[in-house]
Amino acid sequence: MPKFEELDATVTLADQMQAQEGPIVLMNVFTADPEDEDALLKAWAHDADFMKAQPGYISTQLHKGIAGSSTYINYAVWQNVESFRNAFTDGEFQRRIADYPASAVASPHLFKKLAVANHCVA
Repeated sequence: MPKFEELDATVTLADQMQAQEGPIVLMNVFTADPEDEDALLKAWAHDADFMKAQPGYISTQLHKGIAGSSTYINYAVWQNVESFRNAFTDGEFQRRIADYPASAVASPHLFKKLAVANHCVA
């Protein structure tokens, strides 16, 4: 099972899951010992299979740091917080978390797109 660490010390994932917003993006930063990479990827794929079948799921993409990095980022798009919350707190998903290697650290956090003039649209 991974160790969970908050990305934001003032607003936890539990706080965020009480919000009523959408669409949202889950950014989950993972680290693991290099020798646990295969186990991490297998566990992540097993989780992604579950999430993909849940109402409100839109897409996901896993990224890995370059140059030998053992840092990963999962970027998952959901229709709204409620859909993510229902999937994340589902008993089956919670059982799947145990498949992660002991060296894994996960830091999930929810985001929304912002509009910044001349750079990005919401």
